Amino acid sequence: MSKALRIAALQYCAGADAGATLTQIEPMIARAAEAGADLVALPEAASFLAPSRESLADLAENEADSPSLHHFSQMARHSGAWLLIGSLLIHRSEDGKLVNRSYLVAPNGKIGPHYDKIHMFDANVGDGRHYAESKNFLAGGKMVVANCGAASIGLSICYDVRFPALYRDLASAGAAMLSVPSAFTYDSGRAHWHILLRARAIENGCFVIAPAQCGTHADGRRTYGHALIINPWGEIMAEAETDDDIADPGANDDVIFADIDFDAVQRARRAIPSLSNTRPYEV
Repeated sequence: MSKALRIAALQYCAGADAGATLTQIEPMIARAAEAGADLVALPEAASFLAPSRESLADLAENEADSPSLHHFSQMARHSGAWLLIGSLLIHRSEDGKLVNRSYLVAPNGKIGPHYDKIHMFDANVGDGRHYAESKNFLAGGKMVVANCGAASIGLSICYDVRFPALYRDLASAGAAMLSVPSAFTYDSGRAHWHILLRARAIENGCFVIAPAQCGTHADGRRTYGHALIINPWGEIMAEAETDDDIADPGANDDVIFADIDFDAVQRARRAIPSLSNTRPYEV
């Protein structure tokens, strides 16, 4: 029998100031560690959400000396848990270009593998706002499966969830868990969030970990919340308490937990072997 892993996923409303957001979530990470979490997962834009598109480049930190990344490294070391930074909006070291980058940090504080969001959120979801992520960010071009002790996790970010081929490739490459840290818009989340995440779990026989932003942010956008942990059969193991009638920042902050047994991955894949039954076809 495989060793169970205790997962914690955070839900909160990041502000426009990284320092203030880090202060806000530090006790949440400490709470998760005290409850025995082996892996603590944070949402997309883990340390801040810019108040405007124009301010984004100035607020984004340089990867080489990022205060947020350094702080998260210290948090991982103090907690003794793996820390999945859902994403940081950051100027990458090699050329300064702006990327939406997810990091896995080891319990000793070492910065591990990272993933740059591939699918850019260029959309009109009916909330009166036009989202054009590609105007600010360089899209990633490489999938990432990372080891976090007892298992492998496939990294993704938010809008990626609408592109199932990515998750099929992650699962085929050995991922037993799929991370989907998000800042999902309220309107699209209400319609699609649970359905998409449960589908990705079922299709691939994987656990899905989806920490989430929730509330009204400095730029006026509202995020959906409802952070989830889902098992390989598509069943919801944990969901953050979220009052959809309240959009105030911090009103729906929560930490959810699930103890996951990786034998469930093999049971699901034996029952419905969709990965091994995949067949080529002509287009």
